[in-house]
Amino acid sequence: MSRRPQPLDRGIARRRFLAGCVGLSAAALLPAGRILAAAPAEGLRIQRLAWAGIRLQLPGATLFIDPLINPEAWGPALKDKLIPVGDAVGDTYVLITHAHPDHFDAMAVAQALSQGGALVHPAGTNPLPLPENARARPSAPWEPQLLGDFTATPVPASDGYGDPQVSWVVSAGGRRIFHAGDTLWHGHWWRIGRQFGPFDTVFLPVNGARFGWRKPVSGLPGVLTPEQAVAAATILGARRLVPIHYGVSGLAEYVEVDDPIGRLREAARDTPIDIHPMAPGAWLD
Repeated sequence: MSRRPQPLDRGIARRRFLAGCVGLSAAALLPAGRILAAAPAEGLRIQRLAWAGIRLQLPGATLFIDPLINPEAWGPALKDKLIPVGDAVGDTYVLITHAHPDHFDAMAVAQALSQGGALVHPAGTNPLPLPENARARPSAPWEPQLLGDFTATPVPASDGYGDPQVSWVVSAGGRRIFHAGDTLWHGHWWRIGRQFGPFDTVFLPVNGARFGWRKPVSGLPGVLTPEQAVAAATILGARRLVPIHYGVSGLAEYVEVDDPIGRLREAARDTPIDIHPMAPGAWLD
Protein backbone atom coordinates (compact mmCIF):
# COMPACT_ATOMS: atom_id res chain seq x y z
CA MET A 1 0.00 0.00 0.00
CA SER A 2 1.39 3.43 -0.90
CA ARG A 3 1.45 6.18 1.72
CA ARG A 4 0.00 9.64 1.36
CA PRO A 5 2.62 12.25 0.45
CA GLN A 6 3.80 14.30 3.41
CA PRO A 7 4.48 18.05 3.22
CA LEU A 8 8.24 17.37 2.90
CA ASP A 9 7.66 15.08 -0.07
CA ARG A 10 5.61 17.72 -1.88
CA GLY A 11 8.29 20.32 -1.20
CA ILE A 12 11.03 18.16 -2.72
CA ALA A 13 8.87 17.37 -5.72
CA ARG A 14 8.11 21.07 -6.25
CA ARG A 15 11.81 22.02 -6.15
CA ARG A 16 12.69 19.25 -8.63
CA PHE A 17 9.89 20.37 -10.95
CA LEU A 18 11.07 23.99 -10.86
CA ALA A 19 14.68 22.96 -11.40
CA GLY A 20 13.64 20.96 -14.46
CA CYS A 21 11.76 23.94 -15.85
CA VAL A 22 14.82 26.16 -15.37
CA GLY A 23 16.98 23.59 -17.16
CA LEU A 24 14.60 23.39 -20.13
CA SER A 25 14.41 27.18 -20.34
CA ALA A 26 18.19 27.49 -20.33
CA ALA A 27 18.52 24.87 -23.07
CA ALA A 28 16.00 26.72 -25.19
CA LEU A 29 18.17 29.86 -24.99
CA LEU A 30 21.32 28.07 -26.18
CA PRO A 31 22.43 28.61 -29.80
CA ALA A 32 21.63 25.73 -32.09
CA GLY A 33 25.30 24.83 -32.40
CA ARG A 34 25.61 24.40 -28.64
CA ILE A 35 22.71 21.98 -28.59
CA LEU A 36 24.13 19.96 -31.49
CA ALA A 37 27.48 19.76 -29.74
CA ALA A 38 25.90 17.43 -27.19
CA ALA A 39 24.76 14.97 -29.89
CA PRO A 40 26.52 11.59 -30.27
CA ALA A 41 29.95 11.60 -31.91
CA GLU A 42 30.51 10.60 -35.51
CA GLY A 43 29.49 7.01 -36.17
CA LEU A 44 31.12 4.11 -37.97
CA ARG A 45 32.90 4.69 -41.26
CA ILE A 46 34.32 1.93 -43.45
CA GLN A 47 37.10 2.14 -46.01
CA ARG A 48 37.69 -0.52 -48.60
CA LEU A 49 41.35 -1.51 -48.89
CA ALA A 50 43.02 -3.60 -51.58
CA TRP A 51 41.76 -7.10 -52.44
CA ALA A 52 39.75 -8.32 -49.44
CA GLY A 53 40.80 -5.71 -46.89
CA ILE A 54 38.63 -3.17 -45.09
CA ARG A 55 39.13 -0.57 -42.34
CA LEU A 56 36.40 0.14 -39.75
CA GLN A 57 36.84 3.59 -38.25
CA LEU A 58 35.31 5.06 -35.11
CA PRO A 59 36.33 8.46 -33.71
CA GLY A 60 38.64 6.83 -31.15
CA ALA A 61 39.35 3.35 -32.49
CA THR A 62 40.38 1.52 -35.67
CA LEU A 63 39.81 -2.06 -36.76
CA PHE A 64 41.25 -3.65 -39.90
CA ILE A 65 40.20 -6.94 -41.49
CA ASP A 66 42.61 -8.69 -43.89
CA PRO A 67 44.61 -5.54 -44.80
CA LEU A 68 46.97 -5.97 -47.77
CA ILE A 69 49.82 -3.63 -48.73
CA ASN A 70 52.52 -6.07 -49.87
CA PRO A 71 52.83 -5.85 -53.68
CA GLU A 72 54.41 -9.30 -53.77
CA ALA A 73 51.23 -11.01 -52.58
CA TRP A 74 49.79 -11.03 -56.12
CA GLY A 75 52.41 -9.15 -58.11
CA PRO A 76 51.19 -7.50 -61.31
CA ALA A 77 48.15 -9.82 -61.47
CA LEU A 78 46.28 -7.60 -58.99
CA LYS A 79 45.50 -4.13 -60.30
CA ASP A 80 44.09 -2.78 -57.01
CA LYS A 81 45.67 0.32 -55.52
CA LEU A 82 47.42 -0.65 -52.28
CA ILE A 83 46.18 1.57 -49.44
CA PRO A 84 48.59 2.33 -46.54
CA VAL A 85 47.35 1.41 -43.06
CA GLY A 86 49.87 3.18 -40.85
CA ASP A 87 47.52 6.01 -39.87
CA ALA A 88 45.30 4.15 -37.39
CA VAL A 89 43.47 6.29 -34.84
CA GLY A 90 43.14 5.29 -31.18
CA ASP A 91 42.96 1.68 -30.04
CA THR A 92 43.89 -0.50 -33.00
CA TYR A 93 42.99 -4.06 -33.91
CA VAL A 94 43.76 -6.24 -36.93
CA LEU A 95 41.50 -9.20 -37.63
CA ILE A 96 42.43 -11.85 -40.15
CA THR A 97 40.19 -14.51 -41.61
CA HIS A 98 43.00 -16.98 -42.27
CA ALA A 99 46.76 -17.17 -42.66
CA HIS A 100 47.20 -17.15 -46.46
CA PRO A 101 49.56 -14.31 -47.47
CA ASP A 102 46.88 -12.34 -49.34
CA HIS A 103 44.81 -12.19 -46.13
CA PHE A 104 47.52 -12.23 -43.46
CA ASP A 105 50.00 -9.71 -44.80
CA ALA A 106 52.73 -9.42 -42.14
CA MET A 107 53.85 -6.11 -43.67
CA ALA A 108 50.37 -4.61 -43.33
CA VAL A 109 49.97 -5.94 -39.78
CA ALA A 110 53.31 -4.43 -38.74
CA GLN A 111 52.33 -1.08 -40.24
CA ALA A 112 48.86 -1.04 -38.68
CA LEU A 113 50.08 -2.12 -35.23
CA SER A 114 53.29 -0.11 -35.12
CA GLN A 115 52.02 1.71 -32.01
CA GLY A 116 50.63 -1.45 -30.41
CA GLY A 117 47.29 -3.18 -30.48
CA ALA A 118 46.02 -6.70 -31.06
CA LEU A 119 46.21 -9.20 -33.90
CA VAL A 120 42.99 -11.22 -33.65
CA HIS A 121 43.09 -14.50 -35.55
CA PRO A 122 41.23 -17.81 -35.78
CA ALA A 123 42.12 -20.35 -33.14
CA GLY A 124 44.27 -23.05 -34.70
CA THR A 125 46.30 -20.63 -36.79
CA ASN A 126 49.59 -19.07 -35.76
CA PRO A 127 50.23 -16.00 -37.94
CA LEU A 128 53.83 -14.86 -37.58
CA PRO A 129 55.70 -12.62 -37.20
CA LEU A 130 53.84 -10.62 -34.58
CA PRO A 131 54.79 -6.93 -34.38
CA GLU A 132 56.93 -6.11 -31.35
CA ASN A 133 54.36 -3.91 -29.57
CA ALA A 134 51.33 -6.03 -30.44
CA ARG A 135 49.63 -8.94 -28.73
CA ALA A 136 48.06 -12.01 -30.30
CA ARG A 137 44.46 -12.97 -29.58
CA PRO A 138 43.35 -16.39 -30.86
CA SER A 139 39.58 -16.62 -31.18
CA ALA A 140 37.34 -19.67 -31.33
CA PRO A 141 34.25 -19.73 -33.59
CA TRP A 142 31.07 -18.25 -32.08
CA GLU A 143 32.95 -16.63 -29.15
CA PRO A 144 32.51 -12.83 -29.16
CA GLN A 145 35.68 -10.79 -28.74
CA LEU A 146 35.27 -7.48 -26.90
CA LEU A 147 37.74 -5.14 -28.60
CA GLY A 148 37.19 -1.75 -27.01
CA ASP A 149 34.40 -0.07 -28.97
CA PHE A 150 34.12 -3.07 -31.31
CA THR A 151 32.61 -6.49 -30.77
CA ALA A 152 33.89 -9.10 -33.22
CA THR A 153 32.70 -12.69 -33.47
CA PRO A 154 34.39 -15.30 -35.65
CA VAL A 155 31.91 -17.57 -37.42
CA PRO A 156 32.47 -20.64 -39.59
CA ALA A 157 33.78 -20.33 -43.13
CA SER A 158 35.17 -22.82 -45.62
CA ASP A 159 38.51 -22.28 -47.28
CA GLY A 160 39.05 -23.48 -50.83
CA TYR A 161 42.14 -25.40 -49.73
CA GLY A 162 40.66 -26.80 -46.52
CA ASP A 163 42.82 -24.58 -44.28
CA PRO A 164 41.39 -23.05 -41.07
CA GLN A 165 39.34 -19.94 -41.84
CA VAL A 166 36.60 -17.82 -40.28
CA SER A 167 34.36 -14.98 -41.32
CA TRP A 168 33.88 -12.02 -38.97
CA VAL A 169 30.74 -10.42 -37.59
CA VAL A 170 31.58 -6.95 -36.26
CA SER A 171 29.29 -4.59 -34.35
CA ALA A 172 30.25 -0.96 -33.75
CA GLY A 173 28.63 2.45 -33.76
CA GLY A 174 25.16 0.96 -33.83
CA ARG A 175 25.92 -0.98 -37.04
CA ARG A 176 26.59 -4.63 -37.83
CA ILE A 177 28.75 -5.81 -40.72
CA PHE A 178 29.89 -9.19 -42.02
CA HIS A 179 33.26 -9.89 -43.64
CA ALA A 180 33.50 -13.29 -45.30
CA GLY A 181 37.22 -13.52 -46.16
CA ASP A 182 37.45 -15.73 -49.23
CA THR A 183 35.02 -18.45 -48.22
CA LEU A 184 33.22 -20.73 -50.62
CA TRP A 185 29.60 -21.81 -50.24
CA HIS A 186 28.80 -23.71 -47.04
CA GLY A 187 25.87 -24.63 -44.81
CA HIS A 188 26.41 -22.17 -41.95
CA TRP A 189 24.78 -19.15 -43.62
CA TRP A 190 21.36 -19.82 -42.09
CA ARG A 191 22.67 -20.11 -38.53
CA ILE A 192 24.78 -16.96 -38.93
CA GLY A 193 21.79 -15.10 -40.31
CA ARG A 194 19.52 -16.23 -37.47
CA GLN A 195 22.11 -15.47 -34.81
CA PHE A 196 23.33 -12.06 -36.03
CA GLY A 197 21.23 -10.79 -38.92
CA PRO A 198 20.08 -8.59 -40.42
CA PHE A 199 23.30 -6.86 -41.47
CA ASP A 200 23.76 -3.28 -42.58
CA THR A 201 26.54 -4.28 -44.98
CA VAL A 202 28.19 -7.56 -45.96
CA PHE A 203 31.59 -7.80 -47.63
CA LEU A 204 31.65 -10.94 -49.75
CA PRO A 205 34.10 -12.45 -52.25
CA VAL A 206 32.62 -12.68 -55.72
CA ASN A 207 35.28 -13.92 -58.14
CA GLY A 208 34.36 -17.63 -58.13
CA ALA A 209 38.02 -18.48 -58.68
CA ARG A 210 39.08 -21.90 -59.90
CA PHE A 211 42.45 -23.15 -58.71
CA GLY A 212 44.98 -25.21 -60.61
CA TRP A 213 47.62 -25.48 -57.90
CA ARG A 214 46.04 -28.42 -56.07
CA LYS A 215 46.05 -31.75 -57.91
CA PRO A 216 43.95 -33.32 -59.16
CA VAL A 217 42.17 -30.18 -60.31
CA SER A 218 38.49 -30.07 -59.34
CA GLY A 219 37.37 -27.51 -61.90
CA LEU A 220 34.92 -26.16 -59.28
CA PRO A 221 34.99 -22.68 -57.73
CA GLY A 222 36.96 -22.42 -54.50
CA VAL A 223 35.49 -18.99 -53.69
CA LEU A 224 31.91 -17.66 -53.77
CA THR A 225 30.60 -16.97 -57.25
CA PRO A 226 28.57 -13.78 -57.80
CA GLU A 227 25.34 -15.77 -57.70
CA GLN A 228 26.36 -17.54 -54.50
CA ALA A 229 27.31 -14.19 -52.93
CA VAL A 230 23.82 -12.84 -53.60
CA ALA A 231 22.28 -16.00 -52.14
CA ALA A 232 24.46 -15.67 -49.03
CA ALA A 233 23.57 -11.98 -48.66
CA THR A 234 19.87 -12.84 -48.93
CA ILE A 235 20.11 -15.48 -46.20
CA LEU A 236 22.10 -13.10 -43.99
CA GLY A 237 19.45 -10.40 -44.36
CA ALA A 238 21.92 -7.93 -45.83
CA ARG A 239 20.80 -4.47 -46.88
CA ARG A 240 23.99 -3.78 -48.86
CA LEU A 241 26.57 -6.05 -50.49
CA VAL A 242 30.07 -4.71 -51.11
CA PRO A 243 32.03 -7.08 -53.38
CA ILE A 244 35.62 -7.90 -52.38
CA HIS A 245 38.26 -10.40 -53.45
CA TYR A 246 38.20 -9.90 -57.21
CA GLY A 247 40.38 -8.28 -59.85
CA VAL A 248 43.19 -10.78 -60.42
CA SER A 249 44.01 -11.61 -64.02
CA GLY A 250 46.72 -13.14 -66.15
CA LEU A 251 47.39 -16.24 -64.04
CA ALA A 252 47.10 -19.70 -65.54
CA GLU A 253 46.46 -21.42 -62.19
CA TYR A 254 43.98 -18.91 -60.73
CA VAL A 255 41.08 -17.99 -62.98
CA GLU A 256 38.20 -15.70 -61.99
CA VAL A 257 34.74 -15.72 -63.51
CA ASP A 258 34.20 -13.24 -66.32
CA ASP A 259 32.67 -9.88 -65.36
CA PRO A 260 32.03 -10.66 -61.68
CA ILE A 261 30.39 -7.28 -60.97
CA GLY A 262 28.06 -7.54 -63.96
CA ARG A 263 27.04 -11.03 -62.90
CA LEU A 264 26.57 -9.82 -59.33
CA ARG A 265 24.21 -7.04 -60.42
CA GLU A 266 22.25 -9.45 -62.61
CA ALA A 267 21.89 -11.96 -59.78
CA ALA A 268 20.63 -9.25 -57.41
CA ARG A 269 18.22 -7.65 -59.91
CA ASP A 270 15.05 -9.00 -58.28
CA THR A 271 16.24 -8.63 -54.69
CA PRO A 272 16.20 -5.61 -52.33
CA ILE A 273 19.98 -5.87 -51.85
CA ASP A 274 21.99 -2.79 -52.78
CA ILE A 275 25.06 -3.85 -54.78
CA HIS A 276 27.72 -1.31 -53.86
CA PRO A 277 31.14 -1.79 -55.50
CA MET A 278 33.87 0.33 -53.94
CA ALA A 279 37.29 1.21 -55.31
CA PRO A 280 40.21 0.66 -52.94
CA GLY A 281 40.54 3.79 -50.81
CA ALA A 282 36.84 4.73 -51.00
CA TRP A 283 34.85 5.29 -47.81
CA LEU A 284 31.35 4.21 -46.80
CA ASP A 285 29.51 6.20 -44.11
